[in-house]
Amino acid sequence: MTRTAGRPRRTVPTRRTTELALVLAAVLIAVLGYAEVGLNLDGTVPADAGEYGAALGVLALLAHGAVRWRAPYADPLPLPIGVLLNGVGLVVIYRLDRATPGSAAPTQLLWSTLGVGLFILVLLLLRDHKRLQRYAYIGALAALVLLVLPIFFPPVYGSRIWITAGPFSFQPGEFAKILLAVFFAAYLAVHRDALALTGRRVWRFRLPPGRVLAPVLVIWAAFVGVLVLETDLGTSLMFFGLFVVMLYVATARTGWIVIGLFLAAVAAVGVGRFSPHVHSRVEDWLDPLGSIAAGRGANQIAQSLFAFAWGGELGAGLGNGHSALIGFAAKSDFILATIGEELGLTGLVAVFLLYALLISRGFRTGIALRDPFGRLLAIGLAALVGLQVFVVAGGVLDLIPLTGMTLPFVAQGGSSVVTNWIIVALLVRMSDIARRPDPGEGR
Repeated sequence: MTRTAGRPRRTVPTRRTTELALVLAAVLIAVLGYAEVGLNLDGTVPADAGEYGAALGVLALLAHGAVRWRAPYADPLPLPIGVLLNGVGLVVIYRLDRATPGSAAPTQLLWSTLGVGLFILVLLLLRDHKRLQRYAYIGALAALVLLVLPIFFPPVYGSRIWITAGPFSFQPGEFAKILLAVFFAAYLAVHRDALALTGRRVWRFRLPPGRVLAPVLVIWAAFVGVLVLETDLGTSLMFFGLFVVMLYVATARTGWIVIGLFLAAVAAVGVGRFSPHVHSRVEDWLDPLGSIAAGRGANQIAQSLFAFAWGGELGAGLGNGHSALIGFAAKSDFILATIGEELGLTGLVAVFLLYALLISRGFRTGIALRDPFGRLLAIGLAALVGLQVFVVAGGVLDLIPLTGMTLPFVAQGGSSVVTNWIIVALLVRMSDIARRPDPGEGR
């Protein structure tokens, strides 16, 4: 507590030293995991373990330096969580490189470098998140264009969600989700009172005026329609969930959750029946061991369940599993099966707790912000991470049909790791504003 003009003024700790300690601990855990892979597979520490640790450490320290310089009052947890999840992902991808064709870990490290670079760039250029509100409609249009473009490219594993140019490819839907969250936050912040307090009452629900709800419904329907054409059920489900969550936060009406779940169920049943690609995934979900009974061998879901069972409580150890039998998706959504097999239930729960902590800090930031746009945007971005984790984990654990999305920060995918670093940067920026002391306080 300090005094200004004879009056006490609250001193807010920056927590940057705490953040630095957690960042260094995250890098150390990742390096130890990298070393364990080499010890279990070759009996010796990999020769490039030092280079890997130095690269990850430099990226983490640069990101921490940017936070210390441009966002000194930011929440100290999002950055270390991002570093640790990204580091664990690089370790598991490297482990899978040793058992599958191709070498994805070096490329993933390059994408991680780009993601951290954009993290720093966002902190340097965006001093106030409210500036994004001015470009909400332009962003929504750009997001829709990004989602339409993959229709003109060949499908990959049954879905048209990739843009390919020679050896390079990226998933534009990953970037579109941030733009869509900004649009929903901007629109709902302006019209939240009309959505919550006006309109006709039908049974126990109050339906808002059509002129208020229509624009956001049109945008949402256009996004979902494009995604259905691309047979990308996972992203459609994520965008739909984002729409419902942000509408509920803006209006505080639980009826929207009921309506959202009903509409999601209707859409899922319809797409599951009329899309052969989605229908096959629904059949695998209903009977994951059916392919074995039919004499076709274990499918991806069955191999995933076997991997989780084999891992037990403590796992087989990094490098000692057999989850590479899953096939082509072992490094994307099914990377969670490798974590479950080689790190066990303990490691799996630890990863889920890291995601839960990141999401809860995003929610806390949203609650602490005073402006409606920032509150909705922070909660929406945190909800995006939570929805994506739920969709991926639910599919791999056979709780819901498989969707083919990437696990944030962990799975192979440049588009995913880059956009998730941007999300963390936005949460860091908004938490800095939320925790920053009022300049006029104590006067």
